[in-house]
Amino acid sequence: MALLADIVEVSKPRIVVLLVITAVASMYGASRLVEGAPDVGYEQYLHIIIAGALASAGSSALNHYYDRDIDSMMERTSKRPIPAGRLSPRTVLAYGLATSCASVVYGYVALNPASAAFIALGIFSYVIVYTAWLKRLNTSNIVIGGIAGSAAAWAGWAGATGSMDLLGFLVGFLVFVWTPSHFWCLAMKIRDEYAQANVPMLPVVIGMQKTSRYILVNTIILVPYSLALSFMPAGMGAVYLAIAAVSGGLMLAYHYKLTKNPTSEFAWKAYKVTAPYLTIIFAAVVLDAAFHVPLF
Repeated sequence: MALLADIVEVSKPRIVVLLVITAVASMYGASRLVEGAPDVGYEQYLHIIIAGALASAGSSALNHYYDRDIDSMMERTSKRPIPAGRLSPRTVLAYGLATSCASVVYGYVALNPASAAFIALGIFSYVIVYTAWLKRLNTSNIVIGGIAGSAAAWAGWAGATGSMDLLGFLVGFLVFVWTPSHFWCLAMKIRDEYAQANVPMLPVVIGMQKTSRYILVNTIILVPYSLALSFMPAGMGAVYLAIAAVSGGLMLAYHYKLTKNPTSEFAWKAYKVTAPYLTIIFAAVVLDAAFHVPLF
């Protein structure tokens, strides 16, 4: 049981759940909003859940493997299975590689090549682009790495339609636009730990005040972007628009307050407001698809 618990921990189950939600919501949205899309049966939802969970778990394990040296330097991560000595790096590497490869193969066989390609893109973005390349080199690390989250939504959309259209791309890209505001709040909370590990997260490099302004600017971009999806031809409808406006407005208010109080304590409060946004916005996609009221 202890071994199983450690395997679950390196899989980062909360991220698994979040990305599976985005994938399933996108699949449902595509099946109802894309003209001519085939009906999606329960088995297809099961397939995207399995493929998405495997991809997220595998790439998270590879992140644990690669970051094992800096994890031991940070209080937040020092008790993870590898730095704590409960799992060997080789075990986590083997698990991560096997699970990641299985997710792509499963997506190809059970869903379609387009969905499998986006699953592979998500793994590559998170493991290679973010973890192995940018995280320790550049403050843009999490910005570029956010494409991994978008890939989950794209995989779900393509799982329903077999391809990608403009609306599907833009819905998935919401994750990319949201990620900096979300993660920079966390980075402000644990700035000192990142500094100790020599990881160039934005607050470490430019300070708390400037980072809070970057967060506000990013959210100012995110909120109109999210609303614009209801004003494009064959886009989202009134249900989505209402939910996106309320949730985005709340996040914007907290991030404005953060610029007035750029402390780790308030950043943590802002993080707690930012974290549920993605789940709420993809729930809005589902509700809009189910009760679609077009604006045009």
